[in-house]
Amino acid sequence: MIKRILILVVAIQFTGCAELQNVVNQVAKSGVLSQEQIGNGLRQALDNGIKNQVSKLTSTDGFYKNELVKIMLPEELQTVDKGLRKIGLGNLADEGIKVLNRAAEDAVKTATPIFVNAVKNMTFADAKNILLGSPNAATSYLKGKTSDNLYASFSPVIKNSFSKVGADKVWSSLINKYNSIPFVKNVNPDLTIYVTNQALKGVFTMIEIEEKGIREKVGLRNTALLQQVFALQDKK
Repeated sequence: MIKRILILVVAIQFTGCAELQNVVNQVAKSGVLSQEQIGNGLRQALDNGIKNQVSKLTSTDGFYKNELVKIMLPEELQTVDKGLRKIGLGNLADEGIKVLNRAAEDAVKTATPIFVNAVKNMTFADAKNILLGSPNAATSYLKGKTSDNLYASFSPVIKNSFSKVGADKVWSSLINKYNSIPFVKNVNPDLTIYVTNQALKGVFTMIEIEEKGIREKVGLRNTALLQQVFALQDKK
């Protein structure tokens, strides 16, 4: 085992960034870290992102009180928000924004099984590309593997949530109030598509934060396998 570790250390010391991929292959062949171990290490990193970050979004105010992902009105509806606040209806405007975020919090609860499936099916080639890739390579992998399924899962939940939390009534009241302001152009928005896309954006924002932390901060590598696997990345 000591001999194998020395092989790994010497290989890393004398290998440039362009040759790190060969080192990973050699390490896997040497038995210091098997392909399975490297793959499992990257799966742990992705699992951490799901557990530590995505789960936070599903709690009450997971979106609404997180300034990184809080869903505000789309640009074309900013006039509605400003108009309501000008006539003293700021509380109503705040409630309208809150229900958008509540719908996203409900929708993200459906994300975990989709992510778990993507992580489970990750190949060694996928793991190697993530390890040797860009700082957000793991996040990009999940985007590519899950975005379509997440959108299909989120959209009906958000639509139903609007009804469940009273968003349809809140927004009806908001728009009616706004449309009653003299000389404004009437608005009749459907926000389901917009909120679905914002929920997706929020999910991947939080996963990317976790990925960045694991890549940059050794202290966040909370298992021996994570420490071993990402030590390879540190030498890029």
